[in-house]
Amino acid sequence: MANEGTHTSTIETEGSYGEVRIADEVVAIIAGLAASEVKGVSSMAGNVTRDLIEKLGVKSLSKGIRIQVEDGEVKVAMNINMSYGYNVPDTCAEIQDKVKTAIETMTGLEVSEVNIKIANVVMDNAR
Repeated sequence: MANEGTHTSTIETEGSYGEVRIADEVVAIIAGLAASEVKGVSSMAGNVTRDLIEKLGVKSLSKGIRIQVEDGEVKVAMNINMSYGYNVPDTCAEIQDKVKTAIETMTGLEVSEVNIKIANVVMDNAR
């Protein structure tokens, strides 16, 4: 799966005045925001921590996330840095659910896969 910044997806809607295009990076940002809301997710791998997002901008949330869109169907691959002490299967199931729901709700695209790779375990002092 490749995250190509120039690739866009077209959403077809009846009665619209034109076409709507969504850049793959926007879908990746939506996925990153949704995943970062799950307790146990420290950050996206290759990403900054949540505290620095405001300073560096929301685009940094797409790092560590690959999006593939074909025929209105989205496949997501995410590299996650997970906080120590959280149950991996439960946390990943919650990430998958939140990412799928966020992308489908915000874009109208169907999510067929949300694949997660735990890239690192981070020792957080406070939960």
